[in-house]
Amino acid sequence: MKNKYQLEYTFNSSPRVLYNRLATAGGLAEWFADDVNVKGNTFTFIWEGSEQKAEMVGKKDGKYVKFHWHDEDDEKTYFEFKINIDELTSDVALLVTDFAEDDEKEDAIDLWNTQVSELKHILGL
Repeated sequence: MKNKYQLEYTFNSSPRVLYNRLATAGGLAEWFADDVNVKGNTFTFIWEGSEQKAEMVGKKDGKYVKFHWHDEDDEKTYFEFKINIDELTSDVALLVTDFAEDDEKEDAIDLWNTQVSELKHILGL
């Protein structure tokens, strides 16, 4: 069974710039996958020649975007990018929510750390 986990990354970036990298094919292709195609709400992520499709199941402009993998049997699983802005400090944080088997969680977290580090790099952070 897959369990939900959340990761938080601080970004010294405008929420709008960050959101465009999370919710658009062009933005996601810059850091998350080698290439991304969109038809309706179906996003096709391409990594080194292999494809994985995900449905965009929710979004709120500038706030969050949520996807569900097509090949995932459990309807309750998803991965989500949420932008949090601290009311006091105005610090911008990216919250990544995902699901993984207990024995795969560490690898999944390492992968997110690598991907998000690439995202920070393309944003010049």
